[in-house]
Amino acid sequence: QVQLVESGGGSVQAGGSLRLSCAASGFTLRRNCMAWFRLAPGKERGAVATIYTLDGTANYADSVKGRFTISQDNAKNTLYLQMNSLKPEDTAMYYCAARYSGSGCYMNPNRYDAWGQGTHVTVSS
Repeated sequence: QVQLVESGGGSVQAGGSLRLSCAASGFTLRRNCMAWFRLAPGKERGAVATIYTLDGTANYADSVKGRFTISQDNAKNTLYLQMNSLKPEDTAMYYCAARYSGSGCYMNPNRYDAWGQGTHVTVSS
């Protein structure tokens, strides 16, 4: 059974850092696309970052580029999102997602096959 379990969310001050984790089971991270999405109150769900796990190729939303880093640990079968220089605008529910049914890595949430339950991130000013 495929499962994604996020952890690491919390409340931090602007300028602070958090690292989100997504523990995957039921598949391996060696040949698929993984992604982090977020949903903020009053805003549409959007991709934060994607990574093709075969070679580590990553893409980022412009709003987080230079501040966030997506990475993987194949030994632990875990996806990470390191978030630095956090801003109040980063406040959202963050979701881990996996695509393993076909080729390609996308920013479109409709392309993903499995989702985690989400973890809250709150950044105060």
